[in-house]
Amino acid sequence: MAKHKEDEGMVIPGEWHVRYNYSVGKVAGKFFEGLKQKKILATHCSKSGIAYLPPRAYCERAFEPCDGWVEAGHEGVIEAATIVTAQFEGLPKPPYAIAYVRLDGVSTALLNFVQGEVPAAAARLKPGTRVRVAFASKPEGRITDFHYVLLPEKEGRRRKR
Repeated sequence: MAKHKEDEGMVIPGEWHVRYNYSVGKVAGKFFEGLKQKKILATHCSKSGIAYLPPRAYCERAFEPCDGWVEAGHEGVIEAATIVTAQFEGLPKPPYAIAYVRLDGVSTALLNFVQGEVPAAAARLKPGTRVRVAFASKPEGRITDFHYVLLPEKEGRRRKR
């Protein structure tokens, strides 16, 4: 069967830039206000005992509103991590690392950047590795107000829980 020109497909290049205002709401608003004071706040459900970070309005286990707040520790463990090698608009020049970290005192993990040592520390970016939170000197109430830093190997082993 003869191949037609339209079967080869066509690609149309383009760009899409979108400006927006994000309404954070009551729960995320309290989280972002906490960041301004260098506090990482998680919602807590007294029925299930789960502390959610990022904070959630409702508990996915008890199907009830989260009825309290807890302050997460400034250390935790990596649950999953990756090194980003592709360039994305508005993000750091690669390579850089991001990780889901379960901070001490909470039940779920929060994604953020891992600063320094990439790619030299790639072998240490694995589940169970301990990290600490490092805040910007003048937090503005944004997720970029803090990042994770790998704890020295000896210190991380000593503090495992």
